[in-house]
Amino acid sequence: MSTELQKFLQPWSEMMDFNSRIAKGAEAISRFDFSEVAVGASPKTEVFRSDKVTLHHYESMVEGKPETEPVLIVYGLVGRYTMIDLQEDRSLVRNLLSRGVDLYVVDWGYPTRADQHLEFDDYVCHYLDECVNHICIEHDLDTINLFGICEGGTFTAMYAAMFPERVSNLMVSITPIDFGADVEDKDPSHGFLNVWIRNLNNKDIEKLLDAFGNLPGELMGAVFSAMTPIRSMTKYNLDLLNAANDDAKLMNFLRMEKWLADRPHHPGAAARQWLIDLYKENKLVKGEFELAGEKVDLGNITMPVLNIFAEHDHIIPPPCSSALGKYVGSDDYTDLCLPAGHVGIYVSSKLQGLVGDQIATWLMERQ
Repeated sequence: MSTELQKFLQPWSEMMDFNSRIAKGAEAISRFDFSEVAVGASPKTEVFRSDKVTLHHYESMVEGKPETEPVLIVYGLVGRYTMIDLQEDRSLVRNLLSRGVDLYVVDWGYPTRADQHLEFDDYVCHYLDECVNHICIEHDLDTINLFGICEGGTFTAMYAAMFPERVSNLMVSITPIDFGADVEDKDPSHGFLNVWIRNLNNKDIEKLLDAFGNLPGELMGAVFSAMTPIRSMTKYNLDLLNAANDDAKLMNFLRMEKWLADRPHHPGAAARQWLIDLYKENKLVKGEFELAGEKVDLGNITMPVLNIFAEHDHIIPPPCSSALGKYVGSDDYTDLCLPAGHVGIYVSSKLQGLVGDQIATWLMERQ
């Protein structure tokens, strides 16, 4: 075949190959029962319930007494805690359980319009405090370990500042503390969320929350997708096609998509505080944010602190997280910066085991 004919036929050959891949991908996806795409599947038992909030205790994976005092995992209201237990080989939960950590997790549930008046007071001083009390009573303890993730890390930092006598050790991860510190990040791809929220008019925020009662989960999902537009546009064609001929890769893809689509609404009153008091006015580090009529003083955090954040986090820029060290009153403070993105800390195959090892080792050294 002549070179000229090869050049002429090459685009047609590539198009036929692409069409063939699409057909194979469609056939592969059709074999799956989407009800079998499970996330957050590590065995656990509901041990406490208050309104829509439930507390679960994970089944131990080691024989004998756990190596640590109980650890309560607190995720945020923006997403679902199942991200840390995506699948067996990508699960912080299983990594910690296999290292003898005694784990609990709080599930905030799915807020409806009836929950629109719930504030940070309710989540930190009521629901979270009830969960801590239950675990303390169950284990005959005065204190437990708290591990907050993303907005849940903000909750736990506030709780530790308000009730330091209830917390043995505080761990936070990918957690915003200084909501204005994105300006210190030299990576131009970081801080979109901070800039976007700061440029929202307060009246527009109020209109949105008044119209829906809550901050719609679908809206936040769209905002997160807009932060990585090329990635969002290509994952349902190129990424999906690349995974379609490998059942394991395809299941990984579908699990992640299921977690991304599982986006609860954020209660309206708490959303006002999250967007206006914290993101826009940065009241937490200014010492102006109040819970139960008292100002939250991060200097009251005197217990050991482990602060985990991501070097390539475009949602919570690293300076917004690392700022915690400037404000706590603890003499035992540790930063752990990992080479990953916001979710990559927990779902990256390269980091599996590393995060669990670091947390378990840090905890056991402080028992």
